[in-house]
Amino acid sequence: MINRKKILSLILSVLFLMPLMWSNAQARERKGEVVLDISIDAENGNSDTRLWLPYPVSDQDQTIEDMRIKGNFTRSGVYSNSENGVLMLYAEWSEPVKERRLRVTYVATAEERVKKDFPGKSESIIPVEVAKYLDSTEFIPLNSKIVKIAAKVTAGKKDVHEKARAVYDWVVENISRDPLVQGCGLGDVEVTLAKRSGKCADISSVFVAVARAAGVPAREVFGIRLGKKDIEDITGGYHCWAEFYEPGYGWVPVDPADVRKIMLIKGLNLKEAGKYREYYFGAVDEYRIAIAKGRTDFLAPAQKAGPVSYFMYPYAEVDGKPLEWLAAQKKLKYKNTFTAIR
Repeated sequence: MINRKKILSLILSVLFLMPLMWSNAQARERKGEVVLDISIDAENGNSDTRLWLPYPVSDQDQTIEDMRIKGNFTRSGVYSNSENGVLMLYAEWSEPVKERRLRVTYVATAEERVKKDFPGKSESIIPVEVAKYLDSTEFIPLNSKIVKIAAKVTAGKKDVHEKARAVYDWVVENISRDPLVQGCGLGDVEVTLAKRSGKCADISSVFVAVARAAGVPAREVFGIRLGKKDIEDITGGYHCWAEFYEPGYGWVPVDPADVRKIMLIKGLNLKEAGKYREYYFGAVDEYRIAIAKGRTDFLAPAQKAGPVSYFMYPYAEVDGKPLEWLAAQKKLKYKNTFTAIR
């Protein structure tokens, strides 16, 4: 005898799961071996050289495996940051050598992150562990200027989702990409707002600051782009995007910086860039892995110099003094190489 209730329940279950099944079926991935080579030039008299770099880990959107570390360091270890749990590889050289060397090799598999099946109505309760992403910090200051911008941008918006979208649209429309900025920029929110331009760390940090001021939990995501060629130098591929937290749903990726980059490269206006603008609210491509989430002011073990504005590039100190880390490649030199795996 046919149980109509069970059949109806099964049909409804399939219909409910279809968007998720389609999303998984359409998800793309990129896999390859990443080799990071680092060398630090220092005078033979320097006996205290210390190095930190983000230590990528697996999560629901990426798999990191076959991690190998070698070099002529005195000792090394993997440490956790107390601010946000970011893992970092630490190495030190306590005896004088002309060149300090370290190589990190791992296999990365990254999936396209698509988070667009939003609930019809947002919940209002923000988990305790997420609430810290509403805080004002030294590098994400929620001063009166930013609070005023947030209030204007999100006027009339009722929930976190609507406010996040309003902030995203405002950043895309008002902060342009400046190709002359070194590396990914310093992520200085006030400077970026004054100039109304910057690179990816600058643009993403503005989104985070204005979102937080509007009551939307948000954080930067620091990572590196995987190569599109079979073998590629990806040293210039460091990239910063952002996430906001939608209660009852989870973290949602956004990348206003890539919208502005595409506009600049392709010579598009805001209307012509509409499809990119829609895509990067709730999605990011498969050609990237996250290596740190949230700002990391203090490293582990603690650095001797002051706080870093963010932790994405390798960072080193010689006799307690920091070496230039923002892509200058002077005494601290590094190269990332990607080899695709089919």
